[in-house]
Amino acid sequence: MATIAVSGASGKTGWRVVQEALRQGHAVRALVRPHSTLPAGLDGAEVIRLELHQPRKLEEALRGCDALVIATGARPSVDLSGPLKVDAFGVRDQIRACTAVGLKRVVLVSSLCAGRWLHPLNLFGLILVWKRLGEQWLERSGLDWTIVRPGGLIEREEKLDQEGVVFTGPDQQESDSIPRRLVARVCLEALATPDACGRIVEITSRGDQQPQPLAAWLAAG
Repeated sequence: MATIAVSGASGKTGWRVVQEALRQGHAVRALVRPHSTLPAGLDGAEVIRLELHQPRKLEEALRGCDALVIATGARPSVDLSGPLKVDAFGVRDQIRACTAVGLKRVVLVSSLCAGRWLHPLNLFGLILVWKRLGEQWLERSGLDWTIVRPGGLIEREEKLDQEGVVFTGPDQQESDSIPRRLVARVCLEALATPDACGRIVEITSRGDQQPQPLAAWLAAG
């Protein structure tokens, strides 16, 4: 089993990544901001409070980890610079910390339509533009990366095992949704799948989609 760091672990997707990793038997370091309220379900993880722009603390938190799942994301706010700070500079800070401590494997949770200028989501501080910049920095980092771009995120937890993930390459999906729990599972699948390195994977889900693992979709492509 591995030691996996999850940033944004107090968020709605991040804590599900923590739960899924713990369920699989991994050791987990849950990285959260100093004043974040911890959700239920992080029991068993090592909780580390820090700001992403604190390089020494971030490096110490990542030292000895086998992988990092970046589940940080700007939240709606009157501060329209939030997406730039979190989805671009925050990702860059985490990339730099990984490089400094020799952590090679990174999965980034991004979004469908990342990089798109003409999109309603950009009314919130050009969020899709800055998400794409964060992606580009990761792509050029020299790390072993996978970028997961989910569709609209929903909270539903029921009947997930009967729901199939729709996998595509970049810029092939524009809408539809996916439960956050399935996003978390795909992130863990990506960490366990060498062929996922260097890939951008877009994901949504449907009840009429035949379930298949990420590895099978990659092999078929």
